Amino acid sequence: MKKIKNFVLAFAAVCFTVGLASCEKEKEVEKIVEVPVEKIVEVPVEVPVVQDNNWSQYQKAVTDNVKANKKEDKVILLVAFGCTWEQGFDAFDETIKAYQKAFSGYDVFLSYSSAICINRAAAGENGIKRNYYAPPFWLNAFAADGVKYDEIVVQSLQVIPGEEYTRVINYIKDFANNANGDLDDEYLSKVALKLGVPLLQSAEEDVPAVAKELNELFKENVAKGVVAFMGHGNPDSYDTYKANIRYTELETALQKYNKKYFVGTVDMMKNFKTHVYARMQNAGFKNGIVYCAPLMSIDGDHGHNDMAGDDDENWDGEKFTPNEEGEVEDTSWKKYFGHLGYECNDETMIEKGLLELPTIRQIWMNHTQDAINGDPLDYYHSKNPE
Repeated sequence: MKKIKNFVLAFAAVCFTVGLASCEKEKEVEKIVEVPVEKIVEVPVEVPVVQDNNWSQYQKAVTDNVKANKKEDKVILLVAFGCTWEQGFDAFDETIKAYQKAFSGYDVFLSYSSAICINRAAAGENGIKRNYYAPPFWLNAFAADGVKYDEIVVQSLQVIPGEEYTRVINYIKDFANNANGDLDDEYLSKVALKLGVPLLQSAEEDVPAVAKELNELFKENVAKGVVAFMGHGNPDSYDTYKANIRYTELETALQKYNKKYFVGTVDMMKNFKTHVYARMQNAGFKNGIVYCAPLMSIDGDHGHNDMAGDDDENWDGEKFTPNEEGEVEDTSWKKYFGHLGYECNDETMIEKGLLELPTIRQIWMNHTQDAINGDPLDYYHSKNPE
């Protein structure tokens, strides 16, 4: 009887696994119990192996990576929004090398904060597959048994201290507060946790410094025509810390060198390419060459498409039709300025992200050094520009 009971329990488990736990199936189980012992044939029951969920698999992959590459007791985690283009991957690789050279006592890793970019890069959207896991996986790995860095420096590779930078801050807060309750509280109470700020964190220091370096890099171009930088920007509803003002401040700082510098965005209200065009017209620059350059950490999708792409579906042969926000959709900066009488074409597109410009990259690295030299982060408060 004990043998029959064990078989019945195993069979019932299989029925439950395949979703047969209905009233009708319960009656069938009862009938099976009544089958004479000599007619029962035992069938081995294979217990399904429970697979780890995606989170566990990702965490294991990152932790294994860190354990395999740990050489120092201190670590720098670079956090970028993300990219799916080979040029962006190369820019990140060069940035990691530059950090390894400048910060010899630190291990260096890089993470994406954008889930969309993480997924698309892993899928090989533009032909090359790369794994850039989200910051929580890296921070957890840094605190794992067998790792436990003494100092963790998180460096934001954002341009402005806006929405994406807020995500970085929140990742650090969750980590420091052991939000999931699965880390060593004693370790967290002792580890030195530091944060490097975005490129344009400070209006007083960073904006003039970036303007100075950009002018050195683009002064030959601006001597021939307009130089229009294309930043990203936050939508008004997500303009965290009112960070969009950094673009306006940067344009003002650049125009102290030359009035033909302009800074627009793809997502800041009242600072689309249409508004850049209006400012150019008002300043008397009604024709001539327009050079365009991305004011983003890398030259990725926005640079290749929104700035330098061939999309001009909005052009009807005579005019553009702006949307209610004043932007001309479905049209790149190259096509927009080109249709409006400027010399703006493939030859005037300067497709290099800011991380590809060593003197600009150095400003981020200066922020990292400032973080290292400073006190451990008070993670209960955000390092915002206000």
